[in-house]
Amino acid sequence: MMNYSTNEMMTVAAARRLGNDSVCFVGIGLPSKAANLARLTHAPDVVLIYESGPIGAKPSVLPLSIGDGELAETADTVVPTGEIFRYWLQGGRIDVGFLGAAQVDKYGNINTTVIGDYHQPKVRLPGAGGAPEIAGSAKKVLIILKQSHRTFVDKLAFITSVGHGEGGDHRRQLGLPGAGPVAIITDLCIMEPEAGTNEFVVTSLHPGVTREQVIENTGWAIRFTDKVAVTEAPNETELTALRELEARTAAAHGQAGGEE
Repeated sequence: MMNYSTNEMMTVAAARRLGNDSVCFVGIGLPSKAANLARLTHAPDVVLIYESGPIGAKPSVLPLSIGDGELAETADTVVPTGEIFRYWLQGGRIDVGFLGAAQVDKYGNINTTVIGDYHQPKVRLPGAGGAPEIAGSAKKVLIILKQSHRTFVDKLAFITSVGHGEGGDHRRQLGLPGAGPVAIITDLCIMEPEAGTNEFVVTSLHPGVTREQVIENTGWAIRFTDKVAVTEAPNETELTALRELEARTAAAHGQAGGEE
């Protein structure tokens, strides 16, 4: 019997990818939830950096935005945004960039700009923020988002942040220093770039999820690695930490927490 939600499985699976002692540049939303869960469980010494300047943030509740005072108040220090990008990110000091996305393609390129034609969009999305720089310069990138035909698309309307470009060594040809996205974690599975092509293939299915479900919720002909693993289900420690974090956040912000 499943005693956790698909969203909880996604957050826990993403949190596990973050090692202790790593320096992580965190996006707001799902990345922030997963990164803080890692900090509260197996990675107490992870250094969380947010775009607005906090270094070593340890929020007790999830921030509403990068300008949330909770980040600055709990950080080891706060520096100007320019220093975050120039010294930390472009200086090669960020181990992991943790990003969300509105849409992603088979090479881990991200769209957070528009759906539809750029000049007459169906939907105007929140925009780039620091994501293009994070995607370009972090040593590696983790992407977290819920999986559907609308989010996993064959061709992006707009490439906001480059993953592996057109595949293969395109990223290196573009002169981008980081390794690019190393995993996409969804509510159904974990995908990783295939050696050589850098096309994202399914390496692990979450418990109870079928290949058919993944195929139905992907806008391209998704492929599976030879030996597809089953993601380890969330344990009690992970679930308790996550639910307590969400409950504190809900209480602080006066809204129902949990599902996004």
